[in-house]
Amino acid sequence: MSQKRTVALIIGVFALILLLIFGNKTFIILKETERAILFRPFTDGLSKDRVFEPGFHVIAPWNRLIRYDVAEQQREERMDVLDKSGLSLIMDITVRFLPIPQQVGYLHEQFRGSYIEKLVVPEVRSSVRRVTGRYTAEEIYSTKRNEVEKAIVDETGLVLTDNNIEMRALLIRSITLPDQIKNAIENKLKQEQEALAYQFKLQSAQSEAEKLRIEAEGEARANKIINSSLTPELLRMRGIEATLKLGESANTKVVVIGSGKDGLPLILGNN
Repeated sequence: MSQKRTVALIIGVFALILLLIFGNKTFIILKETERAILFRPFTDGLSKDRVFEPGFHVIAPWNRLIRYDVAEQQREERMDVLDKSGLSLIMDITVRFLPIPQQVGYLHEQFRGSYIEKLVVPEVRSSVRRVTGRYTAEEIYSTKRNEVEKAIVDETGLVLTDNNIEMRALLIRSITLPDQIKNAIENKLKQEQEALAYQFKLQSAQSEAEKLRIEAEGEARANKIINSSLTPELLRMRGIEATLKLGESANTKVVVIGSGKDGLPLILGNN
């Protein structure tokens, strides 16, 4: 009985030693932003299609679990590039990206964990230089900045997606031009804005003048219509009506009929 206990104790101690040695390789916990793939050195090697999700996992101690952080990442780059005319300018770029979670096995097979240095950074730099070479410094600096960003994102995104990387955004943080070129561009933009403001004022003045002309023409037409309707008979009738109304006033004392011009009544009173 004691011999069996001794054997059991030895086996237990041996198991404990193995657990201490290989425990960190056997019991794996993946964080919520992690994915992992398994490498089996004694069987089929890298298991690209099986991706381990976040949580607790148990693997054989001789196998190796390769972790990948699939949270969005950011990389900032400063680049010296040339515009369409060969002018040198400095651009500060920020790119945001992440590995496609279910494709980390294929990403690892090709780049062995160095995909940022081997793929993302070189491809972003290449696309930035290629796109900026199609625009002038003025367009990149001011008028077509958003268009330049979109073109870089589109061209870079195609390559990264084909290599199991999702590109989220690319931003041009700043553009540094030679002082002489920068001042010339800013002066040109200022003059263009002043010209637009003057054009707006001119259009406003023209609109106001047109409005006054239309109002004057309308008033002239109205007067013409009124004048054509005022016959001598109508005027005499209106005069008689006005005289009768005045005659009804308490302040009127004497009404002389037929002594005014064209025979209209005259009213004489105290006031």
